[in-house]
Amino acid sequence: MNVVGNAVLIVVDIQGGGAEVPAPGTGIPHMPGRGERAPRQRRLVDRARERGVPVVWIQEVHKPNLVDIGRELDGSEGPHCVEGRPETELAAGLRPRPDEFHIRKRRYSAFFGTELEIVLKAYKAGTVILIGGLTDVCVHYTAVDAHQHDYRVRVVTDCVAGSTREAHDAALRAIHYLQRDALVEQADVLGWLATAPANPEVALADRTHLAARPA
Repeated sequence: MNVVGNAVLIVVDIQGGGAEVPAPGTGIPHMPGRGERAPRQRRLVDRARERGVPVVWIQEVHKPNLVDIGRELDGSEGPHCVEGRPETELAAGLRPRPDEFHIRKRRYSAFFGTELEIVLKAYKAGTVILIGGLTDVCVHYTAVDAHQHDYRVRVVTDCVAGSTREAHDAALRAIHYLQRDALVEQADVLGWLATAPANPEVALADRTHLAARPA
């Protein structure tokens, strides 16, 4: 995998606790296979932390009165990612550490109206690695905005999922149209992480954090 400059792993909207299907009433279908993707996603997060690659967490959240949902109900989706509902929380087994940025957004793109650009500049990022969902909505729009902000984009195709397989595949084709090297697999990222120079201070902090976890 080709990485230019510093890389940042962006975890996009992996929400819903341990549920395999979306909450009733959201109108948002999901590709099957969440149970198979979750271990791959967790492994990437763990390995990135070990090698000192920053992890940034994105979570879509809306107020219960939906005053901040804008035009998101004009399409196929019903009310979704409502503050306080269990399905809005980040997925089980994927949680930010205190030293990691956790960005809540009100629109599909993780760049729109958020501090993500400030965070990426702080990390002097040149490449963003995206995992999460939905491939055809929040991942796609985040990838497009990253492209327009001149970042190299790497979407981990077996660690993202769309509303349907057809929509997932179409979104990946659209992302590839923008950047020919954008589509990678988990094995590609793990291979790069295995040879990327580790940040000793971050790796030490990670080991300290793991040692402090309850048994």
